[in-house]
Amino acid sequence: MQSKKLTKGLFIVYLLALTWIIIFKLQLSFKDLDHLRGVNLIPFRGSVIVNGTISFGEIYDNVFAFIPFGILLCALQQEKSFLKKFVPIFLTSLFFETVQFVFAIGASDITDLLANTLGGVIGMGVFFILSKIFKAKVNKVVNIFSLIGAITLVMFICLLLLLN
Repeated sequence: MQSKKLTKGLFIVYLLALTWIIIFKLQLSFKDLDHLRGVNLIPFRGSVIVNGTISFGEIYDNVFAFIPFGILLCALQQEKSFLKKFVPIFLTSLFFETVQFVFAIGASDITDLLANTLGGVIGMGVFFILSKIFKAKVNKVVNIFSLIGAITLVMFICLLLLLN
């Protein structure tokens, strides 16, 4: 039971960090946010095209940012079906893209939605593999790595605050 509470707490910390990264673009002030409103409904066009070729950097960032989502969600909902885990990942990504458009703080991009969702699904796969390796101790392993990630994130934020 304590392990599940820790996982929930770490998931909340992760979601707050994800919101800060995606919505607030790592900014510490609202005035520093770009006021940009755009929609791209064609995958792998627009924002990911640099000098006429696809720039995979942003796509990779989006995939990697959502891998912990899939891992932590699976740790909290091991008994749920694939679809019941997939839907919250997709809807969270859709929510972030919608918020960026509504508040004009970023371009809403189908490529981001696809990459974020793919990252969550990869995270689900990582959890599946970890559960086969660590069996009953999988949540403990997930919590340890998530705690290390959360501590690192807090240290990064403190460093950012000190330097600004």
